[in-house]
Amino acid sequence: MANEESEKAAPQVAKKSAPRKKPVGKKAPSSRYEGLSVASFQHPADRAATAALSAVPGLDTAVRWLIEQGYERALYQQNLAASVLLGTTQLPATYATFTDVLRVLDLPDSTEKPPTLYVTQDSTLNASTVGSQNPYVVLTSRLLEVLEPDEVRAVLGHEAGHILASHVVYHTALQILLGLTLPVLSPGAIPLNAVRLALLEWFRAAELTCDRAAVLAVDDPDVMIRTLMVLGSGLPSGLLSLPAFKQQVREYQDWEDGPDRLRRFLALLSQTHGTPVRRASEVARWVDSGEFERIRGGDFIKRGEEPSSMSATGDAVAHYSERFRDIFSSAGESVAKAGSKLQSWLKGD
Repeated sequence: MANEESEKAAPQVAKKSAPRKKPVGKKAPSSRYEGLSVASFQHPADRAATAALSAVPGLDTAVRWLIEQGYERALYQQNLAASVLLGTTQLPATYATFTDVLRVLDLPDSTEKPPTLYVTQDSTLNASTVGSQNPYVVLTSRLLEVLEPDEVRAVLGHEAGHILASHVVYHTALQILLGLTLPVLSPGAIPLNAVRLALLEWFRAAELTCDRAAVLAVDDPDVMIRTLMVLGSGLPSGLLSLPAFKQQVREYQDWEDGPDRLRRFLALLSQTHGTPVRRASEVARWVDSGEFERIRGGDFIKRGEEPSSMSATGDAVAHYSERFRDIFSSAGESVAKAGSKLQSWLKGD
């Protein structure tokens, strides 16, 4: 009965909500960002966090060892058994959107085979990209039920951004670590938890880069902001007001209270994603800076032409380096020993 009542009420609420553009009214990008380098749109926090994370002694070795020991293969087998592969005869419209997003962002042929797309039964609005050698994107069934076609395109653009930005190795390691369960007092739990927290810190920064990739994929910042509104509410965008959400984003940007900002940061420590309002705020700032229009106009860095200073330097890297030192220190490990101890414990030495 409750479901029937909500279904009947939905059209009435939609009529009262602020008007918005229908998906059919906005054309998808027809041109391709040929040779697009992530350096053109990478968020400074992502650049800094990636540089700081890769500088942790032994961590890269441990992460790649973790992937090579079959954990990634186990993730793939689990996905293959529980999800449905999309293609020209399986949800062809969604699959066509995916292939077009890959075309528009001009993903390089750097993997053994093109990225694949799956849908899995899940009540959450979510998507993820896994696979260091052969990346694959997994959408939840709920996401496809709730999102409009252009919003699905934004999500697919975001996930393609992870592949273009080479986030997939660290992200795959994070997915493996999130799936591992160890007794709290076991010796392996100490370095695993420290690395997990470090990767979570990095991934929240990486998400900001991929939100920009999504804007490029849909060619409309409002679509991405609307998508974040849906992800934050769990409701179809037809029931919501985009102008009201944008006002909420502006209020969030203007909130300068120091203790509240600290509380926001602490609340994020164990989360994989930043809050939708903060992410929308970062998208709006990037668009307002003129960078989106510059790239859209064809003025962007191409792969192989990145400036030598692409690796972040200065205060931002120092900030994340300190953050990672604090994370390992709080777990009772030094940065210098964390990677080697993680690998040793995983091997059972």
